[in-house]
Amino acid sequence: MLILICHLAASGSGQLLRPGEKKSGAIMFCSKKKSLEVERIVKANDREYNEKYQYTDNRIHTCKYNILTFLPINLFEQFQRVANVYFLFLLILQLIPEISSLTWFTTIVPLVLVVTMTAVKDATDDYFRHKSDNQVNNRQSEVLIDSKLQNEKWMNVKVGDIIKLENNQFVAADLLLLSSSEPHGLCYIETAELDGETNLKVRRALSVTSELGADVSRLAKFDGIVVCEAPNNKLDKFTGVLSWKGSKHSLNNEKIILRGCVLRNTSWCFGMVIFAGPDTKLMQNSGKTKFKRTSIDRLMNTLVLWIFGFLICLGIILAIGNSIWENQVGDQFRTFLFWNEGEKNSVFSGFLTFWSYIIILNTVVPISLYVSVEVIRLGHSYFINWDRKMYYSGKATPAQARTTTLNEELGQIEYVFSDKTGTLTENIMTFKKCSINGRIYGEVHDVLGQKTDMTKKKEAVGFSVNPQAGRTFQFFDHHLMESIKMGDPKVHEFLRLLALCHTVMSEENSAGELIYQVQSPDEGALVTAAKNLGFIFKSRTPETITIEELGTLVTYQLLAFLDFNNFRKRMSVIVRNPEGQIKLYSKGADTILFERLHPSNEDLLTLTSDHLSEFAGEGLRTLAIAYRDLDDKYFKEWHKMLEDANAAIDERDERIAGLYEEIERDLMLLGATAVEDKLQEGVIETVTSLSLANIKIWVLTGDKQETAINIGYACNMLTDDMNDVFIVAGNTAVEVREELRKAKENLFGQNRSFSNGHVVFEKKQPLELDSVVEETVTGDYALIINGHSLTVYDQWFITLFNIVYTSLPVLAMGIFDQDVNDQNSMDCPQLYKPGQLNLLFNKHKFFICMAHGIYTSLALFFIPYGAFYNVAGEDGQHIADYQSFAVTMATSLVIVVSVQIALDTSYWTVINHVFIWGSIATYFSILFTMHSNGLFGIFPRQFPFVGNARHSLTQKCIWLVILLTIVASVMPVVAFRFLKVDLFPTLSDQIRQWQKAQKKARPLRSRKPQTRRSSSRRSGYAFAHQEGYGELITSGKNMRAKNPPPTSGLEKTLYNSTSWIENLCKKTTDTVSSFSQDKTVKLSQDEFEPHSYLFTLAGAEINWLQSLRSGARGGADGLA
Repeated sequence: MLILICHLAASGSGQLLRPGEKKSGAIMFCSKKKSLEVERIVKANDREYNEKYQYTDNRIHTCKYNILTFLPINLFEQFQRVANVYFLFLLILQLIPEISSLTWFTTIVPLVLVVTMTAVKDATDDYFRHKSDNQVNNRQSEVLIDSKLQNEKWMNVKVGDIIKLENNQFVAADLLLLSSSEPHGLCYIETAELDGETNLKVRRALSVTSELGADVSRLAKFDGIVVCEAPNNKLDKFTGVLSWKGSKHSLNNEKIILRGCVLRNTSWCFGMVIFAGPDTKLMQNSGKTKFKRTSIDRLMNTLVLWIFGFLICLGIILAIGNSIWENQVGDQFRTFLFWNEGEKNSVFSGFLTFWSYIIILNTVVPISLYVSVEVIRLGHSYFINWDRKMYYSGKATPAQARTTTLNEELGQIEYVFSDKTGTLTENIMTFKKCSINGRIYGEVHDVLGQKTDMTKKKEAVGFSVNPQAGRTFQFFDHHLMESIKMGDPKVHEFLRLLALCHTVMSEENSAGELIYQVQSPDEGALVTAAKNLGFIFKSRTPETITIEELGTLVTYQLLAFLDFNNFRKRMSVIVRNPEGQIKLYSKGADTILFERLHPSNEDLLTLTSDHLSEFAGEGLRTLAIAYRDLDDKYFKEWHKMLEDANAAIDERDERIAGLYEEIERDLMLLGATAVEDKLQEGVIETVTSLSLANIKIWVLTGDKQETAINIGYACNMLTDDMNDVFIVAGNTAVEVREELRKAKENLFGQNRSFSNGHVVFEKKQPLELDSVVEETVTGDYALIINGHSLTVYDQWFITLFNIVYTSLPVLAMGIFDQDVNDQNSMDCPQLYKPGQLNLLFNKHKFFICMAHGIYTSLALFFIPYGAFYNVAGEDGQHIADYQSFAVTMATSLVIVVSVQIALDTSYWTVINHVFIWGSIATYFSILFTMHSNGLFGIFPRQFPFVGNARHSLTQKCIWLVILLTIVASVMPVVAFRFLKVDLFPTLSDQIRQWQKAQKKARPLRSRKPQTRRSSSRRSGYAFAHQEGYGELITSGKNMRAKNPPPTSGLEKTLYNSTSWIENLCKKTTDTVSSFSQDKTVKLSQDEFEPHSYLFTLAGAEINWLQSLRSGARGGADGLA
């Protein structure tokens, strides 16, 4: 197998790019329509001033329709489907008497039913959107109106209003933070609704507004004007200026609280609304509700177009035949038919006949297919919601299908793209090792000096002398403590850097214990490690950082904070120690920091790089550590330039970044850190199952290359038997393409095709082929009578066939059927492959089913035709009349379709029995009702088959013909299926036979529960991937195995085939037996041929989809 590892720099910001905006100093207004906004001007507490800009209110709309627009918009969407447009066109044709051979109700009834059912489903979905919108819009918020706080609905909040938020409340709109209950205008927010991050983030108010506090009278007098960027979807960017009391204050993202956030650990705060409703960044990222189509939908549309093309060709051929007949023979009949003179033109007659045949043969276009698909999808979505095995008890969260249109895509997944940290791993960091001045600390050696495994539980280092040491912290290398006690200056400087260079906030609980609030788990692990090793971060003020160094309190003056972001990949602090020395401490990615080292570090750099590679090979998250001594005069000049850059309006970020680059150079290397992030429970088993199911997994990580490879081995993405693992290290598309070309030559030779280790097929899922071919089977035969056509079937039969007689059995099979049970589906991930490889529903299979439908149609027509030819009934009367022939064919067709569906059903429920046999009973009930004297007396023109059903179906010869027709239609399929399952069983056939054998062998032996063993190999990551709180801190706002999945015993039981051709085909038994002993059978495409060529294949396909539903839950459990 060939594995491609993609090494990317991860970004935690979740930034979404928007189109560039044309800057302009003026804003245009229009009384009718708002022009494109280029900048926003908002005045606090002045609704009249802000209304002239026509800003939107805070009401949101995620729904697609309202009462007035539902009908036109929904109909427009529905008639984008080819079948609906065709039937509408057909209905128009049927209103023309000259060409219509069927009454209009044969088309309008199914069309209206299809459109109505789809509209009801769409209306139901949109109703819940309305309900959700109303719930959000009617939330209450305290708004400052007329100098007092009033409860107001969210939808009535306006731009410029001042809002009060309390702890654990959702933020109603995008706000400029004015003041809060915390010191210096700080507040804490949770942004999980925006970016999925559960770590608390800090926002702070401007010092000039934080003084307003909770004084309502002062807040009511606040009349500042904000000029800022236009609404956009950038969650991590904001630029603006607040003008108040003759001064201007620059605004950035740290001053803004976005809608969707939740206020945490803060009693209250006040904010000014900048963006409301659809202009908020949350809604700007939402976009419009899109109409999604699956590959099944696209394939069905293609097939319908092909069917329509076939219908056109058939109509043309018949029209040409009619013209020829009219020209050569038709003139002989015109004397008796009294045709008009204009109708004697044979070409015109052929033209009319073409449209007549388009109408007669309309049922070959499967309009009911779309409704069946939608209903089956809806049923499957409820199964997902109700699935107990997909219920996560840890948070009392069930699975939820948020859309009903994409269910079958779950059975077609070829690629899984996953983040590593927090998804594959626990996101709980533990300090494991470090490299200081060329020496590794954290390794354990035996008496011979050989490196040993720490899992052998050597005695951990004791930290009892340190009252602040954590109880759970463990470190096994005593040499580090010895170096600390001996006063190694490099070790002390290393730990001092860990205690100073971070964004951690500290506070003490009631017991006097230090509690750290961290921006990322990585920083928490490093600061905690320094604390346990004697360098304790105690507190920070606007200008200082206080740490305890081996029992001695030391206060450092904080001069500057050079914050982390995704481009810098490092962070630095500049401090002045008590001796007056100015030092820059920096930590970050080794690839970034090593480029900025002083040339004198060359030897240490080589040694530390080797250590980093060793750490990465063990799956640990690494970080480089360095420092620099700064001259006082140089720093003052640099700091003056930094102040000027911070005050700038234009290119502020670029100027600051340039100054950071200037001072972060000529660094002196101290060493590196290594922390561990364990794999989550069930990851190894889940990845193994996905790999067996031929699903390719891509993991996004910002780790070193060695770490990424180790993680691949740890979670079974890579295995020891993979000989052809290669690395693509290109930075551009051209470089990557060249790397792939070289890999192709090395692995396959220059003349071999390259498929990156996997064959990629079209992603199509078997779903509703039965409905398509049913429509093929019911294509009407036409009797030519005097040059005009007449359908064989009763018009009411044509109308009701798809929507009454055969719809429910198909739905029952599609929703409830399953070929193998859920446990066996989990035990045999290979069952997932047919959906990926498109083996059960594709164009080839469609044409095979078309051929079978044609055969069935010929049998349905010619067997009764031959049987009735010159034959008298039991009463001596001739039975070869048109009406008796139609009843015989219709009855045979309904029974044949029901029997075929019954043969395709693998898992019988009460509903299946009721729908299949009930449909036959319903057919006979309606048949005798429509042929009754009473109905004929009321509607003589609509129900002309009076008494025919009673007359025909009481004769034994009619039932004999029906029986012969059914047997001739069904037996070839039964014989083919029997031979195929016996001679060439698929994996699904083998498992199904094994299940039947297990049932016969009951009672089953009790099975002991199997325990799950987690792998000892673990992985790690390096550093936080989001911007830190450097600016906040400098402003002085201090804070208060690879184990296979558990099996059901399927592979341990030997199934012995008892085929009637066992002696001829002993390989069937051998195959099943070998399968029972080893589930990981390699399957070829031929082995996945559908188990029948019936015109109703949805049973096997939907059954398989049901098993996938159970199979998919394994991944959900593993990654919960």
